[in-house]
Amino acid sequence: MNWINSIVRPKIRDLWKKREVPENLWIKCPETGEMVFHRDLEANLWVIPNSGHHMRMPARRRLESFFDGGQYTRVATPEVHADPLKFRDSKRYNDRLKDARSKTGDDEAIHVAQGKVNGMDITTAIQDFTFIGGSLGMAVGEAILAGMLKAVEDKTPFVMFVASGGARMQEGILSLMQMPRTTVGVQMLREAGLPYIVVLTNPTTGGVSASYAMLGDVQIAEPGAQIGFAGRRVIEQTVREKLPDDFQTAEYLLEHGMIDMVVPRQQMKDTVARICGILMKREVQLPQMALEAPKEAEPEANSEADAPVEAKAKETEAAK
Repeated sequence: MNWINSIVRPKIRDLWKKREVPENLWIKCPETGEMVFHRDLEANLWVIPNSGHHMRMPARRRLESFFDGGQYTRVATPEVHADPLKFRDSKRYNDRLKDARSKTGDDEAIHVAQGKVNGMDITTAIQDFTFIGGSLGMAVGEAILAGMLKAVEDKTPFVMFVASGGARMQEGILSLMQMPRTTVGVQMLREAGLPYIVVLTNPTTGGVSASYAMLGDVQIAEPGAQIGFAGRRVIEQTVREKLPDDFQTAEYLLEHGMIDMVVPRQQMKDTVARICGILMKREVQLPQMALEAPKEAEPEANSEADAPVEAKAKETEAAK
Protein backbone atom coordinates (compact mmCIF):
# COMPACT_ATOMS: atom_id res chain seq x y z
CA MET A 1 0.00 0.00 0.00
CA ASN A 2 3.01 2.29 0.31
CA TRP A 3 3.23 2.92 -3.44
CA ILE A 4 -0.43 3.95 -3.48
CA ASN A 5 0.09 6.50 -0.69
CA SER A 6 3.41 7.84 -1.99
CA ILE A 7 2.77 7.90 -5.77
CA VAL A 8 -0.85 7.44 -6.80
CA ARG A 9 -2.55 9.69 -4.26
CA PRO A 10 -0.19 12.70 -4.75
CA LYS A 11 -0.76 12.50 -8.52
CA ILE A 12 -4.53 12.47 -8.02
CA ARG A 13 -4.30 15.49 -5.72
CA ASP A 14 -2.17 17.33 -8.30
CA LEU A 15 -4.92 16.87 -10.87
CA TRP A 16 -7.37 18.78 -8.67
CA LYS A 17 -4.98 21.56 -7.76
CA LYS A 18 -5.49 24.90 -9.48
CA ARG A 19 -2.51 25.83 -11.57
CA GLU A 20 -1.11 29.21 -10.76
CA VAL A 21 -0.69 31.51 -13.78
CA PRO A 22 1.13 34.84 -13.45
CA GLU A 23 -1.25 37.80 -13.67
CA ASN A 24 0.85 39.63 -16.26
CA LEU A 25 1.28 36.64 -18.59
CA TRP A 26 -1.60 37.75 -20.82
CA ILE A 27 -2.56 41.39 -21.36
CA LYS A 28 -6.01 42.53 -22.43
CA CYS A 29 -6.48 45.21 -25.07
CA PRO A 30 -8.61 48.06 -23.61
CA GLU A 31 -10.30 48.68 -26.97
CA THR A 32 -11.11 45.23 -28.36
CA GLY A 33 -10.66 42.94 -25.34
CA GLU A 34 -8.10 40.88 -27.26
CA MET A 35 -5.72 38.86 -25.10
CA VAL A 36 -2.07 39.27 -26.12
CA PHE A 37 0.87 37.24 -24.82
CA HIS A 38 3.17 39.58 -22.92
CA ARG A 39 6.29 38.62 -24.88
CA ASP A 40 4.56 39.35 -28.17
CA LEU A 41 3.47 42.71 -26.79
CA GLU A 42 6.99 43.58 -25.66
CA ALA A 43 8.43 42.58 -29.03
CA ASN A 44 5.94 44.96 -30.68
CA LEU A 45 6.95 47.88 -28.40
CA TRP A 46 3.80 47.55 -26.26
CA VAL A 47 1.48 48.09 -29.22
CA ILE A 48 -1.47 45.67 -29.63
CA PRO A 49 -0.78 44.00 -33.03
CA ASN A 50 -4.35 43.86 -34.36
CA SER A 51 -5.98 46.99 -32.93
CA GLY A 52 -2.85 49.20 -32.90
CA HIS A 53 -3.67 50.40 -29.37
CA HIS A 54 -0.59 51.94 -27.72
CA MET A 55 -0.12 50.67 -24.18
CA ARG A 56 2.04 52.50 -21.67
CA MET A 57 5.67 51.63 -22.28
CA PRO A 58 8.18 51.33 -19.40
CA ALA A 59 10.67 54.19 -19.43
CA ARG A 60 13.74 51.94 -19.41
CA ARG A 61 12.47 49.91 -22.36
CA ARG A 62 11.74 53.12 -24.26
CA LEU A 63 15.34 54.21 -23.73
CA GLU A 64 16.62 50.89 -25.03
CA SER A 65 14.40 51.00 -28.10
CA PHE A 66 15.16 54.65 -28.86
CA PHE A 67 18.97 54.56 -28.82
CA ASP A 68 21.05 52.56 -31.30
CA GLY A 69 21.73 49.09 -29.96
CA GLY A 70 20.12 50.04 -26.65
CA GLN A 71 23.38 51.80 -25.68
CA TYR A 72 23.17 55.09 -23.80
CA THR A 73 24.83 57.06 -21.00
CA ARG A 74 22.83 58.42 -18.07
CA VAL A 75 23.17 62.13 -17.41
CA ALA A 76 23.92 63.03 -13.79
CA THR A 77 21.09 64.98 -12.15
CA PRO A 78 21.30 67.08 -8.96
CA GLU A 79 19.84 65.87 -5.69
CA VAL A 80 17.01 67.80 -4.05
CA HIS A 81 15.30 67.84 -0.65
CA ALA A 82 13.05 64.79 -0.44
CA ASP A 83 10.15 66.33 1.49
CA PRO A 84 10.59 70.11 1.81
CA LEU A 85 7.07 70.79 3.11
CA LYS A 86 6.76 67.74 5.41
CA PHE A 87 3.54 67.01 3.56
CA ARG A 88 1.01 64.49 4.78
CA ASP A 89 -2.48 63.61 3.53
CA SER A 90 -3.78 60.08 3.99
CA LYS A 91 -0.14 59.03 3.87
CA ARG A 92 3.20 60.71 4.46
CA TYR A 93 4.94 61.98 1.33
CA ASN A 94 8.16 60.27 2.36
CA ASP A 95 6.33 56.94 2.50
CA ARG A 96 4.89 57.53 -0.97
CA LEU A 97 8.37 58.15 -2.31
CA LYS A 98 9.70 54.98 -0.69
CA ASP A 99 6.87 52.92 -2.16
CA ALA A 100 7.38 54.39 -5.62
CA ARG A 101 11.13 53.77 -5.49
CA SER A 102 10.73 50.18 -4.35
CA LYS A 103 8.08 49.56 -7.04
CA THR A 104 10.00 51.06 -9.96
CA GLY A 105 13.60 50.67 -8.85
CA ASP A 106 14.25 54.33 -9.77
CA ASP A 107 14.89 57.40 -7.64
CA GLU A 108 12.53 59.70 -9.53
CA ALA A 109 9.93 59.92 -12.29
CA ILE A 110 12.38 60.78 -15.09
CA HIS A 111 15.34 59.34 -16.98
CA VAL A 112 17.87 61.62 -18.71
CA ALA A 113 20.37 60.04 -21.08
CA GLN A 114 22.61 60.62 -24.08
CA GLY A 115 23.35 58.33 -26.99
CA LYS A 116 23.18 57.88 -30.73
CA VAL A 117 19.93 57.69 -32.67
CA ASN A 118 20.51 56.53 -36.24
CA GLY A 119 24.12 57.69 -35.84
CA MET A 120 23.26 61.17 -34.48
CA ASP A 121 24.12 62.29 -30.94
CA ILE A 122 20.91 63.14 -29.06
CA THR A 123 20.07 64.02 -25.46
CA THR A 124 16.70 62.79 -24.24
CA ALA A 125 14.52 62.84 -21.14
CA ILE A 126 11.76 60.28 -20.56
CA GLN A 127 9.12 60.58 -17.86
CA ASP A 128 7.92 57.46 -16.04
CA PHE A 129 4.18 57.51 -15.32
CA THR A 130 4.42 54.59 -12.90
CA PHE A 131 6.37 56.80 -10.46
CA ILE A 132 3.63 58.86 -8.74
CA GLY A 133 1.95 59.49 -12.07
CA GLY A 134 5.07 61.01 -13.61
CA SER A 135 4.29 64.17 -11.66
CA LEU A 136 6.47 67.25 -11.95
CA GLY A 137 8.36 67.94 -8.75
CA MET A 138 11.64 69.61 -7.85
CA ALA A 139 13.69 66.53 -8.73
CA VAL A 140 12.04 66.19 -12.15
CA GLY A 141 12.47 69.91 -12.87
CA GLU A 142 16.15 69.80 -11.91
CA ALA A 143 16.68 66.71 -14.06
CA ILE A 144 15.08 68.33 -17.12
CA LEU A 145 17.22 71.45 -16.68
CA ALA A 146 20.36 69.33 -16.25
CA GLY A 147 19.56 67.48 -19.49
CA MET A 148 18.97 70.74 -21.37
CA LEU A 149 22.23 72.22 -20.07
CA LYS A 150 24.06 69.07 -21.13
CA ALA A 151 22.49 69.31 -24.60
CA VAL A 152 23.64 72.94 -24.90
CA GLU A 153 27.12 71.99 -23.72
CA ASP A 154 27.45 69.10 -26.19
CA LYS A 155 25.46 70.87 -28.95
CA THR A 156 22.95 68.05 -29.41
CA PRO A 157 19.19 68.11 -30.01
CA PHE A 158 17.00 67.58 -26.94
CA VAL A 159 14.07 65.14 -27.19
CA MET A 160 11.45 65.11 -24.43
CA PHE A 161 9.13 62.11 -23.99
CA VAL A 162 6.28 63.37 -21.79
CA ALA A 163 3.99 61.21 -19.64
CA SER A 164 2.61 62.99 -16.61
CA GLY A 165 -0.48 63.83 -14.62
CA GLY A 166 0.76 67.34 -13.82
CA ALA A 167 2.56 69.08 -10.98
CA ARG A 168 3.22 67.14 -7.78
CA MET A 169 0.76 68.40 -5.20
CA GLN A 170 2.85 67.17 -2.25
CA GLU A 171 5.47 69.83 -3.05
CA GLY A 172 3.02 72.71 -3.43
CA ILE A 173 4.35 75.97 -4.87
CA LEU A 174 7.82 74.43 -5.23
CA SER A 175 6.52 72.05 -7.87
CA LEU A 176 4.66 74.87 -9.68
CA MET A 177 7.92 76.84 -9.86
CA GLN A 178 9.33 74.09 -12.10
CA MET A 179 6.99 75.22 -14.89
CA PRO A 180 8.75 78.58 -15.51
CA ARG A 181 12.18 77.08 -14.77
CA THR A 182 11.82 74.43 -17.46
CA THR A 183 10.49 77.11 -19.82
CA VAL A 184 13.74 79.00 -19.30
CA GLY A 185 15.59 75.80 -20.21
CA VAL A 186 13.65 75.59 -23.48
CA GLN A 187 14.63 79.19 -24.25
CA MET A 188 18.28 78.29 -23.65
CA LEU A 189 18.04 75.58 -26.30
CA ARG A 190 16.52 78.02 -28.77
CA GLU A 191 19.20 80.64 -28.16
CA ALA A 192 21.81 77.96 -28.79
CA GLY A 193 20.09 77.05 -32.07
CA LEU A 194 19.38 73.47 -30.96
CA PRO A 195 16.18 71.52 -31.79
CA TYR A 196 13.73 70.81 -29.00
CA ILE A 197 11.45 67.92 -29.97
CA VAL A 198 8.50 66.91 -27.77
CA VAL A 199 6.86 63.48 -27.95
CA LEU A 200 3.50 63.44 -26.17
CA THR A 201 2.51 60.05 -24.79
CA ASN A 202 -0.51 58.88 -22.82
CA PRO A 203 -1.30 60.80 -20.66
CA THR A 204 0.03 64.37 -20.83
CA THR A 205 -2.08 66.59 -18.57
CA GLY A 206 -2.00 69.31 -15.94
CA GLY A 207 0.85 71.76 -15.40
CA VAL A 208 3.17 69.78 -17.65
CA SER A 209 0.99 70.51 -20.68
CA ALA A 210 1.02 74.19 -19.64
CA SER A 211 4.81 74.40 -19.77
CA TYR A 212 7.57 72.41 -21.49
CA ALA A 213 5.25 69.80 -23.02
CA MET A 214 3.74 72.27 -25.51
CA LEU A 215 6.83 74.38 -26.29
CA GLY A 216 8.61 72.06 -28.72
CA ASP A 217 9.89 73.16 -32.12
CA VAL A 218 8.06 70.08 -33.39
CA GLN A 219 5.16 68.52 -31.45
CA ILE A 220 4.73 64.78 -32.00
CA ALA A 221 2.14 62.54 -30.34
CA GLU A 222 1.55 58.81 -30.14
CA PRO A 223 -1.79 57.53 -31.48
CA GLY A 224 -4.65 57.76 -29.00
CA ALA A 225 -2.65 59.70 -26.39
CA GLN A 226 -4.70 61.82 -23.97
CA ILE A 227 -3.40 65.40 -24.03
CA GLY A 228 -4.89 68.35 -22.16
CA PHE A 229 -4.80 70.60 -19.13
CA ALA A 230 -8.00 70.12 -17.14
CA GLY A 231 -10.05 66.93 -17.03
CA ARG A 232 -12.95 66.26 -19.38
CA ARG A 233 -15.58 66.37 -16.60
CA VAL A 234 -14.30 69.69 -15.24
CA ILE A 235 -14.43 71.28 -18.69
CA GLU A 236 -17.95 70.01 -19.35
CA GLN A 237 -19.16 71.42 -16.05
CA THR A 238 -17.48 74.76 -16.80
CA VAL A 239 -18.69 75.29 -20.37
CA ARG A 240 -21.98 73.41 -19.77
CA GLU A 241 -21.67 71.60 -23.08
CA LYS A 242 -21.20 68.00 -24.17
CA LEU A 243 -17.70 67.49 -25.53
CA PRO A 244 -16.88 65.26 -28.55
CA ASP A 245 -16.01 61.64 -27.85
CA ASP A 246 -12.46 62.07 -29.16
CA PHE A 247 -11.87 65.28 -27.20
CA GLN A 248 -8.26 65.67 -25.90
CA THR A 249 -6.95 62.79 -28.02
CA ALA A 250 -3.87 63.12 -30.20
CA GLU A 251 -5.96 62.86 -33.36
CA TYR A 252 -8.33 65.62 -32.17
CA LEU A 253 -5.43 67.96 -31.41
CA LEU A 254 -3.84 67.23 -34.79
CA GLU A 255 -7.10 68.07 -36.56
CA HIS A 256 -7.32 71.40 -34.70
CA GLY A 257 -3.68 72.38 -35.26
CA MET A 258 -2.39 71.92 -31.71
CA ILE A 259 0.30 69.38 -32.65
CA ASP A 260 2.31 68.73 -35.80
CA MET A 261 1.99 65.00 -36.33
CA VAL A 262 0.80 61.68 -34.90
CA VAL A 263 3.43 58.97 -35.30
CA PRO A 264 3.12 55.26 -34.41
CA ARG A 265 5.67 54.03 -31.88
CA GLN A 266 7.42 51.75 -34.38
CA GLN A 267 8.22 54.78 -36.58
CA MET A 268 9.08 57.20 -33.78
CA LYS A 269 12.84 56.66 -33.74
CA ASP A 270 13.31 57.18 -37.49
CA THR A 271 10.94 60.17 -37.50
CA VAL A 272 12.72 61.95 -34.64
CA ALA A 273 16.15 61.26 -36.15
CA ARG A 274 15.04 62.58 -39.55
CA ILE A 275 13.59 65.79 -38.03
CA CYS A 276 16.70 66.40 -35.93
CA GLY A 277 18.89 65.85 -38.98
CA ILE A 278 16.93 68.44 -40.96
CA LEU A 279 16.92 71.03 -38.16
CA MET A 280 20.63 70.51 -37.47
CA LYS A 281 21.37 70.83 -41.21
CA ARG A 282 23.09 67.51 -41.17
CA GLU A 283 24.78 66.62 -44.46
CA VAL A 284 23.02 63.84 -46.28
CA GLN A 285 24.83 61.84 -48.93
CA LEU A 286 22.52 61.40 -51.85
CA PRO A 287 23.11 58.60 -54.37
CA GLN A 288 24.98 59.75 -57.46
CA MET A 289 22.84 59.70 -60.58
CA ALA A 290 24.18 59.38 -64.13
CA LEU A 291 23.72 62.72 -65.87
CA GLU A 292 24.73 61.51 -69.35
CA ALA A 293 22.81 58.88 -71.25
CA PRO A 294 24.80 55.73 -72.08
CA LYS A 295 26.42 55.92 -75.50
CA GLU A 296 24.93 53.74 -78.19
CA ALA A 297 27.10 51.26 -80.00
CA GLU A 298 28.69 52.75 -83.12
CA PRO A 299 27.51 51.28 -86.42
CA GLU A 300 31.15 50.72 -87.47
CA ALA A 301 31.40 47.88 -84.98
CA ASN A 302 28.87 45.88 -87.03
CA SER A 303 30.32 46.84 -90.42
CA GLU A 304 32.92 44.05 -90.34
CA ALA A 305 30.32 41.44 -89.56
CA ASP A 306 28.09 42.67 -92.42
CA ALA A 307 30.97 42.81 -95.01
CA PRO A 308 30.85 39.08 -96.05
CA VAL A 309 27.07 39.37 -96.62
CA GLU A 310 27.49 42.39 -98.93
CA ALA A 311 30.33 40.65 -100.88
CA LYS A 312 28.17 37.58 -101.50
CA ALA A 313 25.34 39.80 -102.78
CA LYS A 314 27.68 41.47 -105.29
CA GLU A 315 28.99 38.09 -106.52
CA THR A 316 25.43 36.90 -107.10
CA GLU A 317 24.58 39.98 -109.16
CA ALA A 318 27.78 39.54 -111.31
CA ALA A 319 26.94 35.91 -112.01
CA LYS A 320 23.57 36.92 -113.31
